Amino acid sequence: MAKITYIEHNGTKHEVEVANGLSVMEGARDNNIPGIEADCGGACACSTCHVYVDGAWVEKLQPKDAMEEDMLDFAFEPNPETSRLTCQIKVTDALDGLVVQMPEKQI
Repeated sequence: MAKITYIEHNGTKHEVEVANGLSVMEGARDNNIPGIEADCGGACACSTCHVYVDGAWVEKLQPKDAMEEDMLDFAFEPNPETSRLTCQIKVTDALDGLVVQMPEKQI
């Protein structure tokens, strides 16, 4: 389990425990976190689970693959350094304390 903090665009924080093996997107979905729509269900076929990863965590995550990079081109105001798709981040104990912030909207 890892505690993950999801921050809505308006600043509202949601700290939840997410089981290892799930994605950060599934953690948001299972805990009814607003701001992550996940229209494709985690298939990396849209950008509606886009977040900005806290800068302290960027280097601790697995690098983006080509498919995620392509999908981020469709996200709302992507940031080359901190934007990630939460469906592509698998939860492990090493992610305990991860902080992600949602953009103003998902497209």
